[in-house]
Amino acid sequence: QVRLVESGGGLVQAGGSLTLSCAASGSIFSTSPMAWFRQAPGKDEREFVARIDNTIVTAYSVKDRFTISRDNAKNTMFLQMKNLRPEDTAAYYCAASSGRMGSTRESGYNYWGQGTQVTVSS
Repeated sequence: QVRLVESGGGLVQAGGSLTLSCAASGSIFSTSPMAWFRQAPGKDEREFVARIDNTIVTAYSVKDRFTISRDNAKNTMFLQMKNLRPEDTAAYYCAASSGRMGSTRESGYNYWGQGTQVTVSS
């Protein structure tokens, strides 16, 4: 059984920074594809933010501001966010796959965390 627990969300002013963490337990390996998604208020779908597997892919909307990384020794993935904007306000979710291929789609991941809220004030 895989468990993902996000932390690090909070309230920050525009232009500020936050770092999210996702602690993984269970059958997650250093080669397991992992990703961050977010769901903005009022939106039905989660938006891809970044993925890390045998490559790193970051959404264009956050490319120069967000950095995904992972510490395999600690089974933890991170999302460093800087120069935050009000439109970054969302619940941020950690995702992992039991497969070998990463994806920018929700359907590419079968394990999800409970989410952590990020609110950016203007």
